[in-house]
Amino acid sequence: MTDDERRALRHAAEGAVLFHSGLWGVPTGFLWAGPDGGPAGRVPQWVTEALTVLERRGLVVFRVVLGTKDVAVRVTEAGLRALGRKNTA
Repeated sequence: MTDDERRALRHAAEGAVLFHSGLWGVPTGFLWAGPDGGPAGRVPQWVTEALTVLERRGLVVFRVVLGTKDVAVRVTEAGLRALGRKNTA
């Protein structure tokens, strides 16, 4: 795992990343989550690229839903292991 991928994985584990489905005018992609859990701006390209790789490897997931709601990018059990963390939920 690259440094960028590890940083992006930590961002997801902290609940700092959302996925936007592309409906209602904003392009499909990843957004930062603000303190209220709502969107707070687009992530840089390196984060998008890293999250795409992490999703393909099964380290993060996001469930696309219909409508305007952005969904949190979640770290999987494998992603938590890669970070050296245990699932506390």
